[in-house]
Amino acid sequence: CFEDNSRVKEHLASPGNGKVLVVDGGGSLRHALIGDMIAEKAVSAGWAGVIIHGACRDVDALAQLDIGIFALGCVPIKSVRRGEGQLNRPVHFGGVTFAPGEHVYADANGVIVAPRALV
Repeated sequence: CFEDNSRVKEHLASPGNGKVLVVDGGGSLRHALIGDMIAEKAVSAGWAGVIIHGACRDVDALAQLDIGIFALGCVPIKSVRRGEGQLNRPVHFGGVTFAPGEHVYADANGVIVAPRALV
């Protein structure tokens, strides 16, 4: 979803059940794909985290929320909304392929992917 967070917003409003949404924003740092309002809705919907190959905004507010957010960087510019993007597709960035249903684990050192729960 290059510079368009329409699907991100829609999906994070649905029940997350402790899942992590992985978003391939094409690495763009021109428009934020998540900000505080979308992240607050994601917390309310039960999402555990969001990994974005792109930008976020409202960093100070995001840090206060009970959700993990990984992004390449931040920018104050909102996303455009054209209704673009696809869901439940494998995405590849940072040398890693993320497939629907896999498990991701993240901390301050980075992110790993596993085909099954490691706990």
